[in-house]
Amino acid sequence: MDQINNILASFNQQDELNPKVWTNPEEPKDSKMKPKVKNALLKIADKFSENLSEDLKVEDIILTGSLANYNWSNYSDFDLHLVIDFKQFGKQAELYKELFSLKKQLFNQNHDIKIFGYEVELYAQDSEESHFSTGVYSVKNDEWITAPSKEKSQIDREVFKTKINSWKEKIENLIKNIKKDGIKSSEKQIDSLKEKLKDYRKSGLEKEGEYSYENLVFKYLRRSKLIEKLYNTIVKQTDKELSVETRKIE
Repeated sequence: MDQINNILASFNQQDELNPKVWTNPEEPKDSKMKPKVKNALLKIADKFSENLSEDLKVEDIILTGSLANYNWSNYSDFDLHLVIDFKQFGKQAELYKELFSLKKQLFNQNHDIKIFGYEVELYAQDSEESHFSTGVYSVKNDEWITAPSKEKSQIDREVFKTKINSWKEKIENLIKNIKKDGIKSSEKQIDSLKEKLKDYRKSGLEKEGEYSYENLVFKYLRRSKLIEKLYNTIVKQTDKELSVETRKIE
């Protein structure tokens, strides 16, 4: 099975929630997060909160994404969000959003935390931020905010592959341009592609939810490591351009 078909298969809905994470996985409304998983996530969230800021007021700690839904697979991770009212920082709210975003990236990069083999990805979410998911669980309060239900989804694989290949071509061409022309000449292209991809996914979630082509394409690009490859290329090229080669003194 080639990579596209393998990743496509990971989007299929399961018959139940992940039994390693949930009690009564067949009936989400009656299910609870297993205590071992809940306690582990709360400890991780506490460590992440300390890393963000001392005395940070966290409104909720939520699990969202595929492990809080029927579309879990080997590619899943624990998508753990700390819900924060950024108004607590007053006029510096936007500055703190940028700071927390950078700290989140560093925390996720510097830690390899796993529960039952699934990575834990952390995020600082503004309490006023729109969040589109059919499965949201409050780890803090140990209850469903939005219990998942099976959705009828008809994915046309040929349409899906066409959309995937369109984005793959954009990203791979950008990677080539970065390597050929350097970071400075590619900055506008990089910023433009990031913004387009963000808006692309957001529009799909708003219109058709988690099974929109736009969201599934984004997940494919992430699961296939293509987005990671782009960011790694940006970092490596930047390092290369900032470095001075050591030459043998004759």
